[in-house]
Amino acid sequence: MVDMISPLGVLWVNAIRMTVIPLIVASLIVATAGTDARAVGRLGARAFAVFIGLLALLAVMATLVAPLLFDGLTIDAVAAESIRAGTEARDQPALPSFGDWLTEVVPINPIRAAADGAMLPLVVFSLAFGIALSRLSSSRREPVIGFFSAVSDAMLLLVRGILIVAPIGIFALALPLAVRLGTGVVGAVGFYLAAHSGLLLLATLALYVIVALFSRVSVRQFARAALAPQLVAVTTRSSMAALPANVVAAERVLGLPRRLVSFALPFAVSVFRLNQPISWLAMALFAAKLYGVELDLTSIITLAVSSVLLSFSVPGIPSGSLFIVAPFFAAHGIPAESIGVLIAVDLVPDVFKTLCNVTGHLTAVTLLPDTEMRGAASAAGLDN
Repeated sequence: MVDMISPLGVLWVNAIRMTVIPLIVASLIVATAGTDARAVGRLGARAFAVFIGLLALLAVMATLVAPLLFDGLTIDAVAAESIRAGTEARDQPALPSFGDWLTEVVPINPIRAAADGAMLPLVVFSLAFGIALSRLSSSRREPVIGFFSAVSDAMLLLVRGILIVAPIGIFALALPLAVRLGTGVVGAVGFYLAAHSGLLLLATLALYVIVALFSRVSVRQFARAALAPQLVAVTTRSSMAALPANVVAAERVLGLPRRLVSFALPFAVSVFRLNQPISWLAMALFAAKLYGVELDLTSIITLAVSSVLLSFSVPGIPSGSLFIVAPFFAAHGIPAESIGVLIAVDLVPDVFKTLCNVTGHLTAVTLLPDTEMRGAASAAGLDN
């Protein structure tokens, strides 16, 4: 039964993923082709400031709440040894240095970047192409803009069609996951999974409050817009897969200008991982309990600050943040082998990480200063 249903979920995810690259490339080119490069730079700076602000807020929340929550966890020596022995050691993959990461931001081959799903290099290429296109004469520029505008519109129509059959795809993805988890999530591991996932869910709910306080969008409207991308997020565990649904939600439900959405959402998916402050502290506190390490307030604050600063450098590999955090754990006395344990039990928290990140992407776009956005739009042609 499960083996028969599971391929339907894979097909649905593949159908969503096939729209991501053409939608983002076409939308970014159209968004920047008729726009002053300085306006794009100002919009990028404002978006980055919103990212930092949201990360800092969640880092403060995690610092205040997570230690209190994990104070209730006690792991006896026998159970701790059993958990450590029951997970395989994981080799750390070769991670790029900062210099490697920086040079790869500009793709040697944009077609290869698209095939690899390397979002940030693809965003850089699309922006550069759009800005170059804006420097051409109108007679040469308009046909190209018309082509990419038609591609963007067609992809949005395709996404809306794919979302119509979302209940079938979600069920086909959720059933195998439920069977795989079964009743084995118990004890100390169960506490960690519940605590980590609960903190991420709390952070996601906090975003609704932030939207209500700092934007002109009502909570009901935001919740209606976020629902479809959130469903894609929790079933696929992929922010990129949820990106087309987020684009449709931002434009059709929230009524944000397409040219703003086309830039800000791909930028967010490329670099903005809002779950990092929550996840770093939850993982550190659990690993410390597991290995009998005491984390003082200074260590907790240091990890929280580091999570904000390094969240933009997390590699796009499965459990990439766990490999980034390993040396920071070691600096605070948490053995590096704890990463193997955390990877082994990362399936459930990963669902809530993606949920938090995808909701955070939509929140960030919603929070872009309304008056500044409209001022930039009227000055640089960002309105529809």
